[in-house]
Amino acid sequence: MGIEEKLPAGVLLSTVEGLAGYMRKASFWPASFGLACCAIEMMTSGGPKHDLGRFGMEVFRASPRQADVMIVAGRVSQKMAPVVRQIYDQMPEPKWVLAMGVCASSGGMFNNYAIVQGVDHIVPVDMYLPGCPPRPQMLIDAILKLHDKVQHTKMGAHRAAEIEELETEALKALPTSDMKGLLR
Repeated sequence: MGIEEKLPAGVLLSTVEGLAGYMRKASFWPASFGLACCAIEMMTSGGPKHDLGRFGMEVFRASPRQADVMIVAGRVSQKMAPVVRQIYDQMPEPKWVLAMGVCASSGGMFNNYAIVQGVDHIVPVDMYLPGCPPRPQMLIDAILKLHDKVQHTKMGAHRAAEIEELETEALKALPTSDMKGLLR
């Protein structure tokens, strides 16, 4: 006989991490940070047809101190890179970053000295969104995947242990230059 049978009807059991994760995922406040053509698609996703409000993203914040998600939409120039980093640093913890579009993810077709070849050289990226430009439906799908990641993020000492474990796994990974043949 488990504890579920002994509890009265209507009682919900959960953990603090589970409740905090649910609350965090249901109330993203994105920073409005559009740099190029991907920004048009990001704005469209907030419109009435796609309605990001259904996912707890009602208002794009103008102040980074009120935002917890940065959507880097478009190419990042070398001149703009310090601004992106400053906005990221001003955001309160916990914070997440979405790289929207191939230009934000890898520099795209702009393989030159003026464009940063991936925003992950400036800020840590939690989710990459491919496309040139990605459609609003793709952005919504990436946000839903980020919701899942945020809901299962640990807190406190558990989070520090999780970060250390992820870093040791990353250090053990084989560099792509050493990989031979097809990946399985």
